[in-house]
Amino acid sequence: MKKYDYLVVGAGLFGATFAHRATAAGKKCLVVEKRNHVGGNVYTESREGITVHTYGAHIFHTRNRRVWDFVNSFAEFNRYTNSPVAVYGDEVYNLPFNMNTFSRMWGVKTPAEAKAEIERQVAAAGITEPKNLEEQAISMVGKDVYEKLVKDYTEKQWGRPCAELPPFIIKRLPVRFVYDNNYFDDPYQGIPVGGYTQIAEKLLSGSEVMLDCDYSERKDELDALAEKVVYTGPIDRLFGYSLGKLEYRSLRFETETLDSENYQGNAVVNYTRGDVPYTRIIEHKHFEFGTQPKTVITREYPAPWREGDEPYYAINDPKNDMLAEKYKKLAQEKGYILGGRLADYRYYNMDAVIENALSLADKLFGK
Repeated sequence: MKKYDYLVVGAGLFGATFAHRATAAGKKCLVVEKRNHVGGNVYTESREGITVHTYGAHIFHTRNRRVWDFVNSFAEFNRYTNSPVAVYGDEVYNLPFNMNTFSRMWGVKTPAEAKAEIERQVAAAGITEPKNLEEQAISMVGKDVYEKLVKDYTEKQWGRPCAELPPFIIKRLPVRFVYDNNYFDDPYQGIPVGGYTQIAEKLLSGSEVMLDCDYSERKDELDALAEKVVYTGPIDRLFGYSLGKLEYRSLRFETETLDSENYQGNAVVNYTRGDVPYTRIIEHKHFEFGTQPKTVITREYPAPWREGDEPYYAINDPKNDMLAEKYKKLAQEKGYILGGRLADYRYYNMDAVIENALSLADKLFGK
């Protein structure tokens, strides 16, 4: 008999949710985390009495009532509604793309006028079946919106021309012909009062947790402690990049405290011109309707990923997806249980990560 039933690699939302369900089922879990804190990328910390989203803005939203009830059992969620704005030079536009955006761009007042202008621009571009992100974006919102609010921003984010990116990246962005600035149309949305870290800590309260523990450096030793390994880290790193390295995009954050009550008037402001090196500025106090005398802002810079950097976004082109599938097959043969965005080599919203972890637990332990 081994000391633990499960070794869980990674203390982010997937690992923490799984560990919570496993311990509730009477299983013993050891959770190892490379960073010096739990929570993964949803980790939050307090500065000047303001809850700071250390690794970028995380707004919880879902259609899944079970997931919503689950997270609300660990924290109180406020009524925050994500309504970002985009700055293009001296111009300011509402996001997502909606009637406020189209009215500001073209002076139109009705959905019919906005649709007619988009159709005119799509016809002028001669696009029938979009083959890349550029063509897909123009077919959705027209050339003007694409050039001001999509092109440079997306190329900064992904480090390559829009004409070389797959169409599916832009498809998940909402386009609405109503005067509604709510970015998400999910029925449940909010921010946990006091941040996300408390949720991860409560989820992990029944498990043994080792921080500052790099699994890849102690793999054999740690594997010997548990019957099964639940792995949430980069899938290629699990096997020492033996089949080749997957590609990612990374991020760099610059956070500063300002002697100002209100810096930009909104939690998230996107900067869509190419001559601005960052993609957005986050003003954290607005996530919780803060009234503190100071404010904390974070500039978010996209960056190429190199080994040792934090991988934030998988580059899901055919070459990388094919390699990821080879690694997943190898993991299955070796008996690993995979979960989360890095192990699956897929971008997931927070609710999907939790839903996937709950579904895995349902299969293993029952509901």
